[in-house]
Amino acid sequence: MQYLKPMIEKNFLEYASYVIKDRAIPHVNDGCKPVQRRILHTMMKMDDGKFNKVANIIGDTMKLHPHGDASIGAALVVMANKEYFIEKQGNFGNLLTGDPASAPRYIEARLTPLAKEVLFNPELTEMEDSYDGRNQEPLVLPCKIPNILLLGSEGIAVGMATSILPHNFNEVLKAQIAFLKEEPFELFPDFLTGGQMDVSQYQDGNGKVKVRACIEVVDEKTVLISDIPYGVTTETLIASIHDASTKGKLKISSIDDFTTDRPAIEIKAARGVKAESLLKPLYAFTNCEVSLSLNLLVILDRYPVQMNVSTVLQHNTRGLLEILEAELELELSKNERKWHEKKLEVLFIEHQIYKQIEVSGSYDIAVEKIAAAFVPFHQEFKQEVSVDDIEKLLNIPIKRISKFDLKKNQNGLKDLEREIRRIRRTLKNITQYAIDYLNQLLEKYGDQFPRKTKLTTFEEIKLKEIAITNQKVGWQESEGYLGSSVKSDIQFECSDYDRLVIFEKDGTYRIIRVPEKLFVGTNIERVDKVDSEAVFNLIYFIDSTKICYAKRFVVKGFILDKDYELFPKAKGAKIAHLSVGDDVVIDVHYVPAPRLKKLREKFDFRKLAIKGIGARGNRISTKPIRRVKSTGKNQTSDESSEAKQLDLLK
Repeated sequence: MQYLKPMIEKNFLEYASYVIKDRAIPHVNDGCKPVQRRILHTMMKMDDGKFNKVANIIGDTMKLHPHGDASIGAALVVMANKEYFIEKQGNFGNLLTGDPASAPRYIEARLTPLAKEVLFNPELTEMEDSYDGRNQEPLVLPCKIPNILLLGSEGIAVGMATSILPHNFNEVLKAQIAFLKEEPFELFPDFLTGGQMDVSQYQDGNGKVKVRACIEVVDEKTVLISDIPYGVTTETLIASIHDASTKGKLKISSIDDFTTDRPAIEIKAARGVKAESLLKPLYAFTNCEVSLSLNLLVILDRYPVQMNVSTVLQHNTRGLLEILEAELELELSKNERKWHEKKLEVLFIEHQIYKQIEVSGSYDIAVEKIAAAFVPFHQEFKQEVSVDDIEKLLNIPIKRISKFDLKKNQNGLKDLEREIRRIRRTLKNITQYAIDYLNQLLEKYGDQFPRKTKLTTFEEIKLKEIAITNQKVGWQESEGYLGSSVKSDIQFECSDYDRLVIFEKDGTYRIIRVPEKLFVGTNIERVDKVDSEAVFNLIYFIDSTKICYAKRFVVKGFILDKDYELFPKAKGAKIAHLSVGDDVVIDVHYVPAPRLKKLREKFDFRKLAIKGIGARGNRISTKPIRRVKSTGKNQTSDESSEAKQLDLLK
């Protein structure tokens, strides 16, 4: 055991680290999980401008990816359907209906021009060995735009998960420009499926958003769903509507699916129901509205890090500056090298330095004499004249020397000098260069990616208010049974969202769901539907003193099936009166006593303030009370109060 425990801990930690870093969580720099990065790198290596069979792409990617062809094919289809980096040909499935893609041997794909422009630069890509050491794969792609915000991502690792929503191409790039200009920016998700989105609980990439379908009332009996929420298909949406209809939560007569390249689900209201009344139940009880919880977790510097949209965009924009600067430095180095070689060639031929070869006895002596001939021109060079440079000059054919156009090559030197100055100026103003680069991308590709999801605010739908009252709940007071299958003269009309409060004579009460049939006992004072607006009127007495207390309260803030107390426990304490209403008046009868002139008084509950349900209440009188009797206007829930009047002396 002493050897097994450390081994299990070590292996589990290695497995957890591998799943987090190398499978499930995307890297913040290029927004890719390893399988996505390997697919894009493989497609770039295969790229010849033509479509490639997806099966061939999968086969080549398997040289880098150790988890089989199914995961590669699925990841490629998902990326292709995001429409940014992979151009597709054939059936790649349908995001709207949930139909799967055709087999990889039947479909084709290639990189989009946008992908080639923003994802790759072999000279700046750091490579590492593949899993078997036979090939090289990129550690991270030199991505110039916040790919992680464009594509979004879902991933479940060990002990952590990520959920990142996709954003709009134009809005992301404009936010980058705003950041570079030190202006404020704000970004919200955008979905290919369209729909409406409420971002009131959105926390810059974390928190949650609510997404709704777009529902249009066509006529008095028909509604049409024209956009669906993100992550929902027409199939799952229709199934949720059927389920809600079966459970009696909305009344419809038919559903027809006319979806093509856009959702079109037509719903007919049942007889006697107007189409407009279907809107709230559709949002409340079906997948026409979904809530998406977000968690922006990414890999940064080899560790999982919780970030938000703003910090990701800022990080990626600083990365853009670094990549553009590295590309310019590389271009500057190449142009300076070209200038150096052309300058050597011009001097070599213009000053007939090549004739030193004729008077040299050997190759080494010729190299030395040519090197010495360049010494007077060293001030004109920015680099040292090396042996390699001289060897290149010695390899120039005589035919080329004889046809050398001095003026043309001197003009070529001037062109290179102008280009070098331009690059150096650009490097000094790299921020403006990045802004110009992003504007160029917007002008070139922006029209392809219009916003599809409408930002709005949803009115909160209270389920209890729109629930259909479809159950009659009976209470057999003498037998002690309560439920939807109980037949009795005392009945409540309830929906699935109603709760019942049961008050016992000793002041104990509890709240329950609507039961089918439940034995609650015969010691029940009252049963009511829970309503946070309903005001209860209570009189209870303590048997030993015959002192009565009164109070008003409402029932709210409860735990189901838990016993609560209406008043502080005391020996022989019991409810004398319990009713609902704002205009209840009680006849209070006192115990006869010498010098007692009034044996009866009226007590009006309206004089009492509404207190907490556990409050002791107000003492009705200092005189002992014999009985109480309802006399107020509100007799709807206390029709038998005369029969129930309680003689406290018994």
